[in-house]
Amino acid sequence: MLRLIGGAVTAVGLVLATAATAVAQDKPTLYFSAIPDDDETRLMQRFANVAEYLSKELGVPVQYVPVKNYAASVVAFRNDQIQLAWFGGLSGVQARLAVPGSQALAQGDEDMKFISYFIAHESTGLEEGEVFPKAAEGMTFTFGAQTSTSGRLFPDYYIREETGKAPDEFFSQVGFSGDHGQTLKVVSTGAYQIGALNYTVYDTAVKENAPEVATTRVIWKTPPYPDYNWTIRGDADARFGEGFSDKVKAALIGMTDPELLASFPRKAFVAASNDDYGPILDVGQKLDLLD
Repeated sequence: MLRLIGGAVTAVGLVLATAATAVAQDKPTLYFSAIPDDDETRLMQRFANVAEYLSKELGVPVQYVPVKNYAASVVAFRNDQIQLAWFGGLSGVQARLAVPGSQALAQGDEDMKFISYFIAHESTGLEEGEVFPKAAEGMTFTFGAQTSTSGRLFPDYYIREETGKAPDEFFSQVGFSGDHGQTLKVVSTGAYQIGALNYTVYDTAVKENAPEVATTRVIWKTPPYPDYNWTIRGDADARFGEGFSDKVKAALIGMTDPELLASFPRKAFVAASNDDYGPILDVGQKLDLLD
């Protein structure tokens, strides 16, 4: 009789364990991505651990999805291929406009006062100054990605503000490298004499003693502006449960592991809202980069 009872208990345990596994498997996966502002291999390494952290904090499977370019990150968000993304300022605005109800949840502590560096190849003879380097007129210049906030939007805006000319009127040739790392590379080789990029990418290259910094120098720093942000789709709570967006926000702000934060790189995440990115909406519309 005892054997029968023991067997029954074991059977019930197996049923419950199987049921628990089924419930876990039934939970929808949260897919997230990040704008490809660096080499794809580095991005995969950077965000694999972030996915693991979020999965533990949120109690749902979380998977990082790489995208090829900035526009692809917005398309993936619009098409519900990803529900959460680490966007740049402009791509975040584009994504929220594309999916009504979407919300900016968090930003890096540095992101409300972000800046771009204008860098030059050493052969130009240009040196860093407090005012825009008008001696750069007639030289070649590269932005990063076409919809990058720090690699295109605000550099474009400040070129116009400081010179009274469009970039292709002030410089002899204007290109788009694709991302900040490529901007540093093409300026370091002299393929372009000047470029604009995210200041954290250059500072990291200096810290790591990257070979590209040997032939380049910072010649001007833009005034501060809002930039990167975590944005979640407006229908996330309907899919993952009431209050899920708030839970994601808490997990992001509660991310304190220095190694995880170095993936971005940020010192900490703080709360953000859509209103924080009003200046980007205004400049994006002025430069006809938003519908």
